[in-house]
Amino acid sequence: MGSYRRTASLLLPGLMAALLLSLGVAPKEAAASTSSSAFVQNAIYSNKIAIFSKSYCPYCLRAKRHGNYDGARIQNVLLDLTGRRTVPQVFVNGKHIGGSDDLSTAVRSGQLQKLLASSR
Repeated sequence: MGSYRRTASLLLPGLMAALLLSLGVAPKEAAASTSSSAFVQNAIYSNKIAIFSKSYCPYCLRAKRHGNYDGARIQNVLLDLTGRRTVPQVFVNGKHIGGSDDLSTAVRSGQLQKLLASSR
């Protein structure tokens, strides 16, 4: 089960970052440089493989096909953790936020910013 969590932890931060950017949530310019740099450095050095991609890029899709991700098993672990198999599933500071609609609601309500500001 540990390897599934490592794989999920590799996928979820990138998913969250992509969702936040697609929702137009971005820190101020000065902080963006630091937090983006920290995110990238953490992803690179905390995982055996880190793939930064865009969903519509054919080269990104081809590169990700070489990964050994077991999506069905990861979704089963998500089902155990959250009661949902569907993706995306977003976690902030270890707290399950929900899916895309839930994240949008958290952004609009200011709840996401509060969660990001709080520590675990």
